[in-house]
Amino acid sequence: MPARVSEAFILRTYPLKEADLIVSFLTRDQGKLRGVARRARRPKSPFGSGLERLSQVRMYYFQRETRELVALDSCELIASQFKLASDYPAGVALDYMAEVAEQLLPEAEPGELYFRLLSAVLDYLRARQGEGVWPAIVYYTLWAVRLSGFLPELRVTSESRAIAEEMMRTPIAKLQQREWSRATAADLRRLLIRAIEEHIEKRLVTAPILETI
Repeated sequence: MPARVSEAFILRTYPLKEADLIVSFLTRDQGKLRGVARRARRPKSPFGSGLERLSQVRMYYFQRETRELVALDSCELIASQFKLASDYPAGVALDYMAEVAEQLLPEAEPGELYFRLLSAVLDYLRARQGEGVWPAIVYYTLWAVRLSGFLPELRVTSESRAIAEEMMRTPIAKLQQREWSRATAADLRRLLIRAIEEHIEKRLVTAPILETI
């Protein structure tokens, strides 16, 4: 049973029995995996606070080809999103990003580009202390759909199309600075969210909440 170490983002956790958790996490090298974290809900857990949503960690685990779930041993926290999560709009954005990744990404299929997308958007939000929520959401959604291979024809306003074209050729950290609100490129955002929901054949829980922030 070979031991592995992977840099990863935590996507979601599920209670299992009294003290354990099932953890869904996106690794840089192995793609999205799920594993069992024994004793993770106890005070002296070997995982500490590393299993919070979108925490960036170094995950230690064991993997068997015959088992769907890996066995998680421990993790080291690289970067926390605690400060972002304390701001309500940024916290909703984190929930949305984690849900989209959880629903879109196939199991155990390497996807370093998606890992880098998450990393870049989180860096952008932290650098702006949560104030860049709307450009981050649009950028993340556009690239999540594009990387997943089902980007639809962009039947949107000319302003929104120009924003999409800029985002497809420019790293998020170098986007043109402009005043953003929920209304900015709203037609583009909603088109992309509909494309995701059609692809996964279910509604995103966090999508309606976005429209309230």
